[in-house]
Amino acid sequence: MKLERTIFEKSHVYFLVFFLIVLAAFWFTYITRIFEQENYRMHLHGGILFLWCLMLIIQPLLIKKKMHSVHRQIGKFSFVLVPALVLTTLDLLFYRIKSLPTIDYIFMALVINSLIAFVILYGLAIYNRKKSAVHARYMMCTIFPFLSAATDRIISIYFPSARQYFPLLDGQPNVMMFGFALADVILIGLCIWDWRSHRRLNVFPFALAILLAYHYSVHTFYQYNFWKNFCAGLIH
Repeated sequence: MKLERTIFEKSHVYFLVFFLIVLAAFWFTYITRIFEQENYRMHLHGGILFLWCLMLIIQPLLIKKKMHSVHRQIGKFSFVLVPALVLTTLDLLFYRIKSLPTIDYIFMALVINSLIAFVILYGLAIYNRKKSAVHARYMMCTIFPFLSAATDRIISIYFPSARQYFPLLDGQPNVMMFGFALADVILIGLCIWDWRSHRRLNVFPFALAILLAYHYSVHTFYQYNFWKNFCAGLIH
């Protein structure tokens, strides 16, 4: 049980690191230019994402301090926050796609399918909310679908020369693969740790499978008519 509690006791640190990565990714394009944004969409999306990261950091701390009732009350707020996160992300996506001369099918798969993976992992966390160890593990996994959104920007802003070393995907440097690989490696490590520590294989391997399916969709869906027709239907 002591090792199981480690998930709760240390997860706020992992979420804080993720939050710092997100801050670094959006520091120059949003945070330092907050009053120069095109319209309300950027602020809504940024505000909701900030609240989600803040909630992820606070919730494990509340468990650590045995403030379970407060933890449950804040958890209920996620029933509003998660739909808001999904809707504001889609709204921003459609706004940006419509401003392009052609539909970016890879970018649409990157955003839409990351949301699907996120909602599945969040839904599993809520479904297992009475099983604290399982709930905590799935909540940890909710950050992985969004990791590439941060690492892509960090590479492009802070290390632009590194882009030339990435293989091309439909003519563009596939910087997404760094965030994808990082998430996969971390999850593989968690699978090994969970098996060796608890003989548990019912959370992290399934989360890894969801993430791999998402990564596969980003790298392949843009070639298929079903995805092009789906995206065109959403845009128009």
